[in-house]
Amino acid sequence: MDTPSDAELREQTTERLEKAMGTFGTAALASMEEQLPWFRRMPPDQRSWIGLVAQAGIAAFVEWFKSAEQSRPAIAGEVFGTAPRELLRAIKLRHTIDMVRVIIDVVETRLDELAAPGGVPQLREAILRYTRDVAFGAAQVYAQAAETRAAWDARLEALVVNAVMRGEVDDGMHSWAAALGWTSKPVTVIAGYQPEDEDPEVTIDQMQLAARRARVDVLAGVQGTRVIVIVGGAEDPLEAARPIAAKCGPGPVVIGPPVDDLYDSTTSARAALAGLRAAAGWPDAPRPVQAIELLPERALDGDDAARRHLTEQVYNPMLAAGAPLLDTLATYLEQGSSLEATARLLFVHPNTVRYRLRRVTELTGLAPTDGRNAFTLRIALVLGRFSARSARL
Repeated sequence: MDTPSDAELREQTTERLEKAMGTFGTAALASMEEQLPWFRRMPPDQRSWIGLVAQAGIAAFVEWFKSAEQSRPAIAGEVFGTAPRELLRAIKLRHTIDMVRVIIDVVETRLDELAAPGGVPQLREAILRYTRDVAFGAAQVYAQAAETRAAWDARLEALVVNAVMRGEVDDGMHSWAAALGWTSKPVTVIAGYQPEDEDPEVTIDQMQLAARRARVDVLAGVQGTRVIVIVGGAEDPLEAARPIAAKCGPGPVVIGPPVDDLYDSTTSARAALAGLRAAAGWPDAPRPVQAIELLPERALDGDDAARRHLTEQVYNPMLAAGAPLLDTLATYLEQGSSLEATARLLFVHPNTVRYRLRRVTELTGLAPTDGRNAFTLRIALVLGRFSARSARL
């Protein structure tokens, strides 16, 4: 008796597979019910979709097995095309691999029954090759889904950053942030410059990586030459900003004041941007630098918020403490920070000058004996006098 050819064995085995195909799906689902705990926990509608995917996988195998090598269909489309998009979000890639393994095990346990006489090696090899193709197909489907989700997340992230910069912080923006999984508090906005000759997507990826290492959440966006980073959940904004600043291009990196949540983030963003513009006035500023440290430069650059802060938080407390305090500070600054010269002009003891300067520090948090603080106090004095002048006009 002549030995059947490979083509004849394939044809005979295919007939057997087609007859038994209806029972495979039921057997596969029963096996998954027994072996896969995550499958047992799924809701009925998702389990029914998995059943359809299993049936599609078995039908695709039969079609794949009987087709000529050069005309075999694309596995990914045949197997996973029946699944709704929601199923890809509910089932992880490792779960898909579990499903394929269980289905193949069901087929392998019936090799002797399914294969034509002498066709077991051929069917076993086909199963191995088919399993490989399914694994690659699954990886491709999930990779495409991940790329789509990443692109969508990037668009949402850009929308949130743009809304914060425009001051359009409403419930709609919070919905976008929620879709990105953002729940972090407090919030700080950091502004810097885009690295030269670097793709914006690369910059944002670098910011995300730096944030994960710092264990904070970030939403980042590139606007022209500027990089805007919204940081959430940082106990120390300055410390959290250091790895992010390292990924920015040359130039200053400014940290806005911390605020309670995204609803207030525009305040932090405005301060950070105002500081970024004004930082040119302080070339030796640390990197990163807090926006509040740039108050005098921001005030000179026309930032109304900085002017109000210096007037209300620095000048007005000294004014309320009495004229001698303001007179002593003004004289001390005009006399080149000389205690003796100030005491002579005011006809008081140097210890009195020291006491009044300590009071200035207590009221404002700024020490007149420090050069940088003295500059801030001088600007606050001028702005306070302007405010008093406006009140008299």
